[in-house]
Amino acid sequence: MVKFSKLMLLCPPIYVFIVMQTNQKYPDFEHKSTHEGLWIEGRLNNPRATAKVTTMTVGQTQSGGGLKLWVANSLGNGGNVSKLCQEGRLKEALHMLELMVQANIQAPINIYACLLKGCTRRKALAEGKQVHALIVQQRLDSNMILGNTLVNMYAKCGSVLDARKVFDSMPRRNVFSWTTIISAYANHRQGEEAINLFQQMQQTGIAPDKFAFVVVLKACTRISALEQGKQLHLDIIESGYESDVIVGSTLVDMYAKCGRIEDARKVFDSMHEPDVASWTAIIAGYAQQGLGKEALDLYEQMNQEDLQPDIVTYIVLLQACASIAALEQGKQLHVDIIKIGFELDVIIGSTLVDMYAKCGRVEDACRVFNNMPERNIVSWNAMFAGYADQGLGKESLDLYEQMKQEGVQPSIVTYVVLLKACASVAALEQGKQFHSEIVETGFELDAILGSTLVDMYAKCGCIENAHKVFDRMHEREVVSWNAMISGYAQQGLGKEALDLYEQMKEEGVQPDNVTYVVLLKACASIAALEQGKKLHSDIIKSGFESDVIVGSTLVDMYAKCGRIEDARQVFNNMHEQDLVSWTAIIAGYAQQGLGKEALDLYERMKHEGVQPDIVTYVVLLKACGSIAALEQGKQLHSDIIKRGFESDVIVGSTLVDMYAKCGCIEDARQVFNNMHERNVVSWNAIIAGYAQQGLSKEALILLEQMQREGLKPDDVTYVSVLSACSHSGLVNKGA
Repeated sequence: MVKFSKLMLLCPPIYVFIVMQTNQKYPDFEHKSTHEGLWIEGRLNNPRATAKVTTMTVGQTQSGGGLKLWVANSLGNGGNVSKLCQEGRLKEALHMLELMVQANIQAPINIYACLLKGCTRRKALAEGKQVHALIVQQRLDSNMILGNTLVNMYAKCGSVLDARKVFDSMPRRNVFSWTTIISAYANHRQGEEAINLFQQMQQTGIAPDKFAFVVVLKACTRISALEQGKQLHLDIIESGYESDVIVGSTLVDMYAKCGRIEDARKVFDSMHEPDVASWTAIIAGYAQQGLGKEALDLYEQMNQEDLQPDIVTYIVLLQACASIAALEQGKQLHVDIIKIGFELDVIIGSTLVDMYAKCGRVEDACRVFNNMPERNIVSWNAMFAGYADQGLGKESLDLYEQMKQEGVQPSIVTYVVLLKACASVAALEQGKQFHSEIVETGFELDAILGSTLVDMYAKCGCIENAHKVFDRMHEREVVSWNAMISGYAQQGLGKEALDLYEQMKEEGVQPDNVTYVVLLKACASIAALEQGKKLHSDIIKSGFESDVIVGSTLVDMYAKCGRIEDARQVFNNMHEQDLVSWTAIIAGYAQQGLGKEALDLYERMKHEGVQPDIVTYVVLLKACGSIAALEQGKQLHSDIIKRGFESDVIVGSTLVDMYAKCGCIEDARQVFNNMHERNVVSWNAIIAGYAQQGLSKEALILLEQMQREGLKPDDVTYVSVLSACSHSGLVNKGA
């Protein structure tokens, strides 16, 4: 007796037949309720009998042999299984296949493959494992097609380990088998294993095809394996695939993302007919290297070839505009995007928001954001970052409330951006609220988010909370240590920052260039020369001495510790001297009262073709003031006007101070009067200028005017006023 479930017999469109010579004497089934006899040959049945059968007794043929049960009506060729798979009804399709197996029906190979592909599309790992079990049960696991499909299913469903087990158990493998498992590792950020497998494939004598090369090149790209990428390039040339446009585009992308834009360009230029993907790859390469202008120039060339950019091209181009603040080109791209009809794309919209924000046009960014028909978390994050980057931390935090009202769930990136906004405006209470939400959502274990929390608390002056978060972190990478060390340094706790560095080394965490920059600044802040020298030694051992930012900070540290000779030696030994380096050494001489040497260095800097920025001008003006170099100060003032820096409040205040120290109080007052914005430092500079000239009455008048304008004098203000009064005998007035 063989028993079948009610579902098995009733599940339409399944019909059960017994292939046999019907015996009119002995019924084939019994009705569940009436126990009437039922025959497969319908005309033999009592008309009252129905098909509601849950238990059937399969009789024996007169010869005593077992009956063969067939599940028919499309199950014979699996048509319904395929249809259900295409409709995404995997559970029903799987059930039908199970029925076939129970009935000893040998389903075609393509039915198993169809189900596995359906599981892959739906990321249905559990159902995929059930199909795998049926394949093993039916002893079909040696079939190479099914093996390849299983490897792909497991990989796409996130189970690389199961994919590898299937791959290792396959008795035969072809290039598709190898490409599939290599792709699995590459897509799961295990590039080294992907490259190893590719090499194993070559050793077994299987020649890679273009798809195999593309997959392993992408693996090299993800882990920046330039040397392996170069070897693959040689293999590609030898195999004759270099002319293939897909392989060529992937080579361009690999070289660009490995920082070899020249090699990427050579490959691109050698391509016979680069397509949109190829152009996009090389444009993206330049954009990613910070060469936004070159990226936009390539776009113009692409237009001349009459190639229509796709969405990815526009995204890359907008990112290039953002990287160099090319607002006009960004606007033109926006117009092109509207004409083509891409503006409705949510990714394009988010990238437009980001571009406008990074070009300083937060109003335009907000307009694009508000007009987006669909906004996802990336869109919101772009707008949050736009406000935060422009110093509008409060607006960024207000926007978060709107997002919550619209029911959008924040991501890790959201919290990272918002915590930075809190840090920028010292919004401690809001930061604490975000911390609570982060704990509730389970994001606290994220290393980057933890580091951002540490940084937020430290910048809000809550170093104890910062350390609590730091101590609770399960995984502390170098970025976490940097955040904590920086927190101590920013609070003026240089010794604690240096102690933490020692603890970091004891725990086996390798410092990076950011670590050394923060620590050197901590040494400079407390004039810890010996610790600074020790750090210098560690920097040389770690190979970071050639880093231009580290070198510039070393110069600054030695200068602030009073060792201008050591600062100059570091500066002279630097392989590359950028604006920061020049400004650091010039500031070093100026701080030591060596104004002439500072100005001489400035002349050399100009000869080297390095353009000063606002910080450089501030340093140089202080140098002029320290040695009363009025003529050089006037020339700097002229340069500042030409560069459009005069409206900067810090530059204006320093100009006032320079003229005053050079004895030109009228010029100082003229600069002061022309300032569009004046802060306490500006008022202190002009009041001190009058005080130094013994003009106490004018100093007192300025003090009263300052207070009328709503600015509160600080200690520096009162010291200047008292000094002026004492020199003029107006002690009672000063009191």
